[in-house]
Amino acid sequence: MDTKNGYLLVVEDIPDILKLLDTTLRFKGYRVVTATNGEEALDAIQKEHPLMIISDILMPKMDGFSLLHRLRINSETRKIPVVFLSATYVAPEDKTFALTIGATRFIEKPINIEEFMQTIEELLAKGEHSAVLEPLTGPHFYEEYRKRLKTKLNQKTTQIARLERLLETSSEEEKPSFQDSLLLANNERQEIRLLLEQIRERFENNSESE
Repeated sequence: MDTKNGYLLVVEDIPDILKLLDTTLRFKGYRVVTATNGEEALDAIQKEHPLMIISDILMPKMDGFSLLHRLRINSETRKIPVVFLSATYVAPEDKTFALTIGATRFIEKPINIEEFMQTIEELLAKGEHSAVLEPLTGPHFYEEYRKRLKTKLNQKTTQIARLERLLETSSEEEKPSFQDSLLLANNERQEIRLLLEQIRERFENNSESE
């Protein structure tokens, strides 16, 4: 694949990680465009198709699962390789779902930069993604997607309860670290709740139109 005439699209809502990926890829000579959620990514893709998309999964407005689904059901974007990065969706069933709807590769956070770059170079050398022949249809996709979100919501609630207990018994030196972790977990739980609400509204709208 000729990387001189194309770019890599990095989609990540955490500023530090986005900066790390952007800086690393640019240092290696790649042209990089960044986005902080799936909606911004689709805007960039509409202007110019990337050679590859490197995307987080849990993001506000439109997460990685929805972004990937949009790409795979569109014949014009179906073959763009998509590498998922995630610290939240790392269970076997999460990875299976990602691959089922067309993820090219799945990398867990924290990212090993050397392995990450090897993956990018390997996939660019291979070229286009082998498109999903029968991508999940809308209702099937959203039902499976909802299952994944509900599981993560329960896990985040358990994590938050644990962090709150630790914060109560922690020393003054430990409190800032637990407070940061608790803030992040609460933000992620809110994002998951919003995504579940969007799916509920979609199902209700579909029912009313039938």
